[in-house]
Amino acid sequence: MRAKRCVRVCTRLILLLVLTAAVLLSPPPRLFAAPPGPDAPVPAVGRAWPVGSRPQVLRGWEPPATAYGPGHRGVDLAAAPGTPVRAVAGGRVSFAGRVAGKGVVSVELTGTGEPPLRTTLEPVTATVQEGEEVEPGEVIGTVDATGSHCTAPCVHWGLRRGETYLNPLSLLPPWLLHRGPSRLLPVY
Repeated sequence: MRAKRCVRVCTRLILLLVLTAAVLLSPPPRLFAAPPGPDAPVPAVGRAWPVGSRPQVLRGWEPPATAYGPGHRGVDLAAAPGTPVRAVAGGRVSFAGRVAGKGVVSVELTGTGEPPLRTTLEPVTATVQEGEEVEPGEVIGTVDATGSHCTAPCVHWGLRRGETYLNPLSLLPPWLLHRGPSRLLPVY
């Protein structure tokens, strides 16, 4: 009888240990929706190119293999000094100033999740101030004559969600991204 009782107690202890380990090792319950991860799709909320109507991409998006690895965390768009720089989509100016001697403007895009998407453009002389609301296509500055890392005059356009860099071209809908030159058609 005593052996049976010992087996029952041991079985309960083992069961208790297994359940405790399962609870401790399981992920915590999700009370709120998780923020979008780096693989979350980027909504095509862009309504304008940052410069020009279809600028030449001098250097494309080249994501690094690791957080601190080599790569190109944005795209370089051909733009002459003095070219107007526009907000790609509506949002709030989160930064307008100088970083390491370069003019920078950052805009948090409205309705793009938590944390929101943020575009950054440089080198730019800002015509907006931090906290200002901007509309798609609104001029937010002009391309600086100096400060570019390109071999030809350009503006660097970046996109981030939190600390994750994303391809800024993914903000543009296909009709804007792949639009070719206008063609005149015959009138009948």
